[in-house]
Amino acid sequence: MTEPTRPETDRQTTSPRWSRAELESAFEDYQRTVVEATETGNWNLFADMFTEDATYIEHAYGNFAGREEIREWVVRTMTSFPGNHMPEFPAAWYTVDEDRGVVICEIRNPMRDLGDGRTHEASNLTILHYAGDGLWSCEEDVYNPMKFLQMVKRWCRSADAAGTLPDEARKWLAAVGV
Repeated sequence: MTEPTRPETDRQTTSPRWSRAELESAFEDYQRTVVEATETGNWNLFADMFTEDATYIEHAYGNFAGREEIREWVVRTMTSFPGNHMPEFPAAWYTVDEDRGVVICEIRNPMRDLGDGRTHEASNLTILHYAGDGLWSCEEDVYNPMKFLQMVKRWCRSADAAGTLPDEARKWLAAVGV
């Protein structure tokens, strides 16, 4: 993995490079694509939203340079536990910085409902740098990996108590320690 490069911002810019409408539309497409990738399991759709030279900064998994590194990571991560037991990734809120071409949002990461009335979820801040033409040049996910780890462990213990813990989750839990 290479060191991340965040897009430079020109603080002297007097007019935004992209309109708010274009940034909002690109973010709506981003959200729709995440829904489709989650529903179909086709995480290639997610990787295809990035420029060929994009950077992805992920505080637990590392930094990824280029669309193909992003693709390899996201497909592997989201098709195995615990990613494949997160049925949605809705934005709780977002804001648009037109001057920098950036969208910042809070993404919720709930685990599958166990039917016991309890919610198991953690969230992260996502910073998206727009590159134009519906593509993103950088994504950074900011969160506390220990909170995610504890949340997934709690979900596993609850699923185990209910007799619904999948084998791959049992293996994951054994690997990370109870």
